[in-house]
Amino acid sequence: MSEFTTVASLDDIPESGLKTVQLDSINLVLVKRDGRVYALEDRCSHEEFPLSAGEVTGDQITCVLHGARFDLASGAPKALPAVLPVRTFECRIQGDEVQVRL
Repeated sequence: MSEFTTVASLDDIPESGLKTVQLDSINLVLVKRDGRVYALEDRCSHEEFPLSAGEVTGDQITCVLHGARFDLASGAPKALPAVLPVRTFECRIQGDEVQVRL
């Protein structure tokens, strides 16, 4: 099992906002919502467009290319045209550091 790696400061991520980071060779988008941070692969499963170009509404992130929506916690598709989930990664907050485990 891989270890947690610090990828950002909690203050670097605006509430309901997005921050992109790279961990190993994977591009991630971090989302802070209601005091919790989520880490998803920064790639829409429909057209491989960056989710970091999208927006957060409630507990979902929307890809701006075609309107596909994904659950922040599970990566499950919530709106067509996406039918496949996006990868999510375990995320934790240690002090003011955001850490992700691949």
